[in-house]
Amino acid sequence: MNMKVHFFESLRAVFEDQLGNARKAAGDAAEAVKTLATESEKREDSRAALEFGSLQKGQTHRAMRAREELEELERFMKRSLQRYDRKTPIGLGALIDVRMETDKGEEERTFLLLPVGAGTELTGPGGDGFISVITPSSPVGKQLCGKRVGESVDMTVRGDTYEWTVTDVG
Repeated sequence: MNMKVHFFESLRAVFEDQLGNARKAAGDAAEAVKTLATESEKREDSRAALEFGSLQKGQTHRAMRAREELEELERFMKRSLQRYDRKTPIGLGALIDVRMETDKGEEERTFLLLPVGAGTELTGPGGDGFISVITPSSPVGKQLCGKRVGESVDMTVRGDTYEWTVTDVG
């Protein structure tokens, strides 16, 4: 299986889990509201019913957001993906390796630039390594979009600025 396809499928599974969990939590909260509403003779039960109602609304919104992100990922996966090489500017669908100069030496990280899923960490095939999903609107995505292999950016992490150099794009 292509490495990018593996990561797309992994992210799809993350969104499907989030969607399922949010739907279940919303259903549980709705059931609690019904149970408390029928017993709402006490003031405390009315307050609890309001709290569960708010929880249901929040979980429903969470489920809707997960569904939207899942649909956006699926639309993106259906488009023909651009192939990247060492000379191609970084854009959506790029798998990006960077080397970071830190006070502890050099570190390497791999990012996947997608329209959704910022901050999600995915493991490689067979659990080999991991990548971080970034979006064009995320701080890292904004810095890396349009860069090519060999170019560097300054990234500020927890108040410290580091130089990140693009070492590979695929």
